[in-house]
Amino acid sequence: MYKIMTAGPSQVRQNVRDARALPCTNPDIDPAFYDFYHETCALLSKALHTDQTAFILGGEGILGLEAACASLTEPGDRVLVIDNGIFGKGFADFVKIYEGVPVLFTTDYHEPVPLNALRAYLQNDHDFKYATVVHCDTPSGVLNDVEAISRLLNSYGIMVVADSVAGMFGEPLDLGKSCIDILCGGSQKALSCPPGLTMIWVSDRAFRAMEERKTPIRSFYANILAMKNYYKDQWFPYTMPVSDINGLRQALDNFLDDPDVFDRHARIAGAVRETVRAAGLSLYLRSGMSNTVTVINVPDGITDRELLKEMAEDYNILISGCFDVLAGKVVRIGHMGESCNRPDVADTLCAMQKVLEKHGIRLKCDMKQTFLTLTK
Repeated sequence: MYKIMTAGPSQVRQNVRDARALPCTNPDIDPAFYDFYHETCALLSKALHTDQTAFILGGEGILGLEAACASLTEPGDRVLVIDNGIFGKGFADFVKIYEGVPVLFTTDYHEPVPLNALRAYLQNDHDFKYATVVHCDTPSGVLNDVEAISRLLNSYGIMVVADSVAGMFGEPLDLGKSCIDILCGGSQKALSCPPGLTMIWVSDRAFRAMEERKTPIRSFYANILAMKNYYKDQWFPYTMPVSDINGLRQALDNFLDDPDVFDRHARIAGAVRETVRAAGLSLYLRSGMSNTVTVINVPDGITDRELLKEMAEDYNILISGCFDVLAGKVVRIGHMGESCNRPDVADTLCAMQKVLEKHGIRLKCDMKQTFLTLTK
């Protein structure tokens, strides 16, 4: 078995695996399952400090992103796509699929979205039905202040779709202090479930926009409106994955029972970044680094594929490469959820150092010992 230290999925605790092995019911007709699902959704809202209705969808985290765009976008709608990362820019593809008109606000991929620049932009152009923004853009690891960004957009009457798949549960997020209309999360990142579920939180304003559409929502599976009255009607639009949701409920209980969760992510992430710099390696970002993932420039003398392959084959540790504009340029260490712990991160840094030194790349410190010292 590999030690999973990727930028998601993350490692899964034994009690989550056990919960996924519980006996299954028929979720379409069992009233107890509707209660269980409803209670789990209420805990998701509690976890993010909001009264907004939460839903669990049967599909990997990207389903929520497409469902938000499918449910809100009508042909010709102008949508502001806030682009300071690969996933941020990627929202434009979903908008175009549903015949909306994406308008990109593009900023430096090495930095968080600058609020003042966005404010200046909106003063000149704010005729948008909704805007999209990413909390933690996983390929670069940049963390955007989605709460503040959403409040600014709301001041112009613009609805907000936010992707926090790789942010929530590892980075604090208070949905109650934001103006986010559809928030999207995924099971496999800092919540530490296997991949397979999307979580979304939907505002009343977003539901009104769906209900007041002039054209039907052009998807069945990605139709958020179809979920709205599931509890009252005791009807799901498709059969819910019982075992996956049992596991998510246990992982959510794990999160709610862990008062140190955000401090631990901050301590581990800070120590990883300090260790990387002390070793003479360089980070991709200049500022705004998420506490769930660290992105490191690949040094001269080795390729990303060599580094990933040898860490996996020689040390049984998986870390992530990247894609799109960052393909071949960076590697990513995930320290989120169950993977955010001192021993596993120390082993990961140790393995990375050994692979680099095998290729003649001498580092300026012992990364494992430096990290362990920083996290005493």
